[in-house]
Amino acid sequence: MIKKMKKRPNFVLIITDQHRADYLGCAGHAILKTPHIDSIARSGVQFNRFYVSNPACMPNRATLMTGRTPSAHGVRQNGIPLPLSSNTFVEMLRNAGYQTGLIGKSHLQNFTSHPPINSNKEVRDGYVVPAAELREALKSTFMDGKYNQERPDFWDNPDASLELPFYGYEHVDLCFGHGDECGGDYYWWLKSQRKDADELIGAKNGLEHHYSVLQAWRTKVPEKLYPTAWIADHAHKYIREYAKSKRNRPFYLVASFPDPHHPFTPPGKYWDMYKPEQMDVPEAYNVNDWEAPPHVKALLDRRDEGLAPEDGVMSYGINLREALEARALTCGMISMIDDGVGKILSALKSNGLEDNTIVMFTSDHGDHLGDHCLLRKGPAHYRELVRVAFLWSDPESDVAGAETEVLSGTIDISATVLDRAKVLPYNGLQGQSLLSVADNPQSPGPRDAILIEDDNQRILPVLGQDPKARTLITQQWRLSVYHGHDWGELYDLNNDPGELKNLWDKQDYRDIKMSLFERLIQEQIALNDTSPLPLGRA
Repeated sequence: MIKKMKKRPNFVLIITDQHRADYLGCAGHAILKTPHIDSIARSGVQFNRFYVSNPACMPNRATLMTGRTPSAHGVRQNGIPLPLSSNTFVEMLRNAGYQTGLIGKSHLQNFTSHPPINSNKEVRDGYVVPAAELREALKSTFMDGKYNQERPDFWDNPDASLELPFYGYEHVDLCFGHGDECGGDYYWWLKSQRKDADELIGAKNGLEHHYSVLQAWRTKVPEKLYPTAWIADHAHKYIREYAKSKRNRPFYLVASFPDPHHPFTPPGKYWDMYKPEQMDVPEAYNVNDWEAPPHVKALLDRRDEGLAPEDGVMSYGINLREALEARALTCGMISMIDDGVGKILSALKSNGLEDNTIVMFTSDHGDHLGDHCLLRKGPAHYRELVRVAFLWSDPESDVAGAETEVLSGTIDISATVLDRAKVLPYNGLQGQSLLSVADNPQSPGPRDAILIEDDNQRILPVLGQDPKARTLITQQWRLSVYHGHDWGELYDLNNDPGELKNLWDKQDYRDIKMSLFERLIQEQIALNDTSPLPLGRA
């Protein structure tokens, strides 16, 4: 129960990248130690059925910021920036008097200069080519400001800086990229610390090691100069400087870590903190009757044929040794993040702010990490990819160390924060406040199903070009449908939590499948965009 609030609370959101829900001590991981993150769970509520709206970085981060589905906010896939005209809950907090800051990864805009795979380049003889401002459904799309602010070429100049406020953030210390190859403010800080910085980063400069999994190298970047440490240090500094100020405004601060996303580059002692031999063997390697769905089977066939992954980001098939190595290195990266979280929490305590600061922890999506013999991410909506942690610790609440199984997701974070800050949401925000669940973890929660959208800018085996998938998750079932294909996936999550028995074609489950199809349609209708409101009645 929330006690009588003396003043508006501060908020700290800690977010990791490509971090599945079960890779935390508080989530029951047998080997990984995360005492500082676990302390957030012990002092608050742990949401065990918390799902993304899209299992890719940019779409789900845009959902976090807007409280809207990818089809509503427009960031359907990686490569599409969040329009600068978008309202965000951070902007709503700023409007309500909050001081807002982001330390680390944003990824609301592209942070590479790679051209898109999909673009409308068709030119027909005798046809008039539309003017640039008329080529999209909305006139002058992406012409309302700078959409290159997270790209490496924008940060070629050490004096580069974002145009503030940036999606509602008044203060940003930017760190974009992954592993030890990060740019933005972080890169120029690293250069100021080490003149030989460029000789430390990347696989070409890595130290010798014995791991075979792709995209793993032992970085030369020292622990204290690694991006994770930089983000923790700068978040600590932000909190310390806030405490020194007059503090006439509450703050909302995000500490956003690029790890444990691949490449696997934990620095220093974190590299071999965990051994592959300590890791549990994924279930799929020990079963003989698993029939992978067609798009997953195609990836495993490529593995068995000795073919390299077709893409540096999307899912691919791996052998058991690679799975165990990826798990061990990921645990090392998470342990370093946990140490960074400890530094942030200690800053709140040492500066007298912990009694009025709500702390949250989550991630933008998960990683297969060997489950279903896969690594990385893609349109295969297994729980290891679409389920992430969400921890909520409110010092004004007497609920501590509780867990809840209510269905919830990234889309609900914005509504929950605004509700707790007593700020009315804007029209079109689709998330639901989870305060009633945080107050009573045994309550039913605001929803009984979660919709996951997945539109991909890729050409993938079996799924083809521009694959599209939609998934509905209820308390018991997961239904996944793939555009243009007559096969799909249906899993009984109660009796098959590992999602190894696809019931899609089983006659005994036909009625259940049809009822889930109907529920999927109803959920899509419920999430139809309500913005803008009508100006009249015609």
